[in-house]
This record gives sequence, C-alpha cells and structure tokens, in this order.
Amino acid sequence: MTQKIVQIAIVVKNYDEAISFYTDKLGFVLLEDKVMSETKRWVRVAPKGDPQFSLLLAQASGEKQEQSIGNQAGGRVFIFMHTDDLMRDYAAMKSKGVIFVREPVVEEWGTVAVFSDLYGNLFDLIEPSKIS
Repeated sequence: MTQKIVQIAIVVKNYDEAISFYTDKLGFVLLEDKVMSETKRWVRVAPKGDPQFSLLLAQASGEKQEQSIGNQAGGRVFIFMHTDDLMRDYAAMKSKGVIFVREPVVEEWGTVAVFSDLYGNLFDLIEPSKIS
C-alpha cells in the first residue's frame, strides 16, 4: 500500500489576506479559488516546485475555529518546508516583511530558520545538508 499526505487545512481569518500572504510574501502558487457558498471557498496554495502538496486555506467559521487561528500546533512549529537555498529564500522573505522568530542556524542535518505566517503559525525553513 502506498500512502502520502497531499494537503493540510490551515484555518485563516480571511481568504483574501491569507492568499496575499502566501503568494506575495512566501512565493506560493494559487492553485484553486472556487466559491462554494456565500461564506465558503475552496482555496489551495502550494510552494513553487512542489506539485504533490498544498495548503487548503479554510476561513474560520464560528468561535471555536477562530480560536485556533495562529495556533494550529499549540505554539510548536506547524509546517516544515525544504529549500535548495535557505539564505536566498530567507533574504527574499525578510525583504517582503516575513517575520523570522529564529534566525538561520547551521545544524548537523542542515540549516534552519523559523518564521511565522500572518497569524503566528510557525514554519521551519530548512536547507538539508548535502550528503556526498
């Protein structure tokens, strides 16, 4: 049996501001934006170069969902993103106003920096070590 995770829903305050953050600041691609009802849309974004994975931006509906905005993982890093050039992406993201809560650090397994999305969810940006 083959299985893989292809999509994760992330609760957002507003569809349009979330689309803007992920596409304009992180450089993600908007894959879909379909109106489902007066209050619901099907919105998917993905990192460039990764056709296998997407984030479903789900606008909060009700108080319980609103409470999870920015705290999807209880204050821990929520999403781990690989890059082929951390310093390039770090500089580009910083120049667009992305907030890094931990500056780049070289670890045995690679270089990592931690940033937050517009709501405070934490992401690891990782350039894995090159193994020869």
